[in-house]
Amino acid sequence: MLNAILYVAEHGCKWRGLPKKFGHWHSIYTRANRWAKNGVLDSVLAALQENDVINIQVEQVSLDSTAVKVHPDGTGALKKRSTVDG
Repeated sequence: MLNAILYVAEHGCKWRGLPKKFGHWHSIYTRANRWAKNGVLDSVLAALQENDVINIQVEQVSLDSTAVKVHPDGTGALKKRSTVDG
């Protein structure tokens, strides 16, 4: 279980991308999510780090600031109407 969590953290893959040797990805995700919500994961990782079993250092943080342009029709803008002279 812990190896699977560390694998996802290290490789940055999606849960579905876990190799089969870790077991079914959804079971691991569900348990990891439950552990994270209940504070179990923080306690386990802190204990492992205190005992020098793992060494986790955050060196960089990156946020995605992708902008998505919306077509004018999707913004609620008034539609242009053509006038016909005649």
